[in-house]
Amino acid sequence: MPERIIIERLEFYGHCGVTEEERRKAQLIAVDLELEASVESAAISDRLDETIDYARVAERLVTLSTSLDCRLLEALADKLVSMLFAEFSVDRVRIWIRKLHAPLAMVAGSVGVRFERTRAAHQAQSAGPSLAPFLVQQLGRLPKGRVLDVAAGRGRHALHLLSHGMQVEALDRDTEALATLEAAAQARHLSGLTTRVLDLEQNPDRPPGLGHECYDAIIVFFYLHRPLFSALMDALKPNGVLLYETFTIDNYFRYQHPRRWEFCLAHNELLRLTSPLRVLHYDEGEHDGGHGSGPSYTARLVAQKAGPETPP
Repeated sequence: MPERIIIERLEFYGHCGVTEEERRKAQLIAVDLELEASVESAAISDRLDETIDYARVAERLVTLSTSLDCRLLEALADKLVSMLFAEFSVDRVRIWIRKLHAPLAMVAGSVGVRFERTRAAHQAQSAGPSLAPFLVQQLGRLPKGRVLDVAAGRGRHALHLLSHGMQVEALDRDTEALATLEAAAQARHLSGLTTRVLDLEQNPDRPPGLGHECYDAIIVFFYLHRPLFSALMDALKPNGVLLYETFTIDNYFRYQHPRRWEFCLAHNELLRLTSPLRVLHYDEGEHDGGHGSGPSYTARLVAQKAGPETPP
């Protein structure tokens, strides 16, 4: 059995919450940590440099946590795990991170998330997800012109479209991810990229406008914010095409991913959300989603906005 180094109830004040008010006020957060590592030699040598220094681990966890401003505990936990693999010789991390005083009147205890990750799985995830097969399959249906990549992240799809001569605007709330995309496009000598930092969920009830009839095509992969659909359709030019793929509720029940069922589409929901558009392709089922974790249950849509050249 591998050796385990355990830290119980490490407490600190951090900024984490969906709303700006929640992030502005520091909240008491606790972390329980279990690290698997090969430290047999330390039992014989009694040397600190041959094991994991839990005091140093605790110090780094607190330092990093208190410097971050995250919306979700999942995001904070992921950054902490990335740091642990980068700075310490651990093989597996189990983490439980929670708000000790939940901002919910009906919750008497804490709220939080637990997960575990191996170094191998973390390295595979860090390598980044591959290109979505659905984009490759449907590329011929995208008009040549200006394309909006929503929730673009580090731009795996934007880079592919740029390589096919399209003009791409990549939109994401993550400034660092967009900077990485810009550097990758420059390194590959790809022109036609613009980026825009925008939090589409800053006001959940009133998403920002994306412009009126600005884009020949819009692509969205593995992102779902239902109030945004009217803005997506308004931003399409006449005859413009929307290409969309994300998880269905089947994936939640089968794989418990995403962690909240609200982030999954109900059956045929994507058709209802885009009902003003003309459907060119639609299917639901198990697909290779190209997001780095193997097959998943998704809904996939290609739909076109009406225009003077739209076939009857």
